[in-house]
Amino acid sequence: MKTFVPKNDEQNWIVVDAANVPLGRLATLIASRIRGKHRPDFTPNIIQGDFVVVLNAAQVALTGGKLDGKVYTRYTGYQGGLKTETAREALKKHPERVIEHAVFGMLPKGRQGRAMHSRLKVYAGETHPHAAQKPQKLEVR
Repeated sequence: MKTFVPKNDEQNWIVVDAANVPLGRLATLIASRIRGKHRPDFTPNIIQGDFVVVLNAAQVALTGGKLDGKVYTRYTGYQGGLKTETAREALKKHPERVIEHAVFGMLPKGRQGRAMHSRLKVYAGETHPHAAQKPQKLEVR
């Protein structure tokens, strides 16, 4: 698929610290940044958003009883192959996937949404390998 990009296209790299930030607020901010909705020349059918690097994914906050009440399910394809895990278990095993799951649910479905998936980079700790891109820090309120 060929994507048409406007000439004044600048795609920035943004770093977001997820420590003690509610998951839903973080995900909406990231999804709108990836789509490019913060830009004055936003066009829904053109991918012109930013690349987002999320740090400290293991320390994201889940409010209320969501740590034990939120259940992630997936199906293996075999009979009786429905696998479930709570948010607490998912954060312990693979904290990156919890944020990715929340953000990907807010991106468009289809070709364009799948192309946007590569713009999200999530890391459980403080370090990331994207220093060469000179990412700007974005504060989450």
